[in-house]
Amino acid sequence: MFRAILSALILTLAFVGNVSAEQKQKVGNFDIHYVAFGSTFLTPTIAKSYGIKRSSYTGIINVSVLDTNQDGNPPVAVEISGIANNLLDARINLQFREIREADAIYYVAEVPYRDDQEINFKIAIKYQNKLNTQLKFKQKFYVE
Repeated sequence: MFRAILSALILTLAFVGNVSAEQKQKVGNFDIHYVAFGSTFLTPTIAKSYGIKRSSYTGIINVSVLDTNQDGNPPVAVEISGIANNLLDARINLQFREIREADAIYYVAEVPYRDDQEINFKIAIKYQNKLNTQLKFKQKFYVE
């Protein structure tokens, strides 16, 4: 269910001018999918069911890792941590939560922001001795 909702959300975000759609980084035999968006893009029901704060000042970071070396590119459970900082270098430790639904594994964290604020993300991802990388990206958030 969450995978279907996330897919629908990503399609919706692709048509919104101020939000970037899902992005992907390939590292060895792994595809790291990530997206950052305002939490108000989630319906109140979805946000409540996953314990996500729905607010015009809260962003969501969603990360999933797929093993492209196996048939069907299954998701893998990873160790994940990260920080977010704005242009004034205010740092926030991201508290990722693992969400498992059917065969899907997602890692979700919340980040506060102000209107028209760009946030830099540094996310460390480890999987056994096969993956040890850092994902870096930035996202600009807007208040609705």
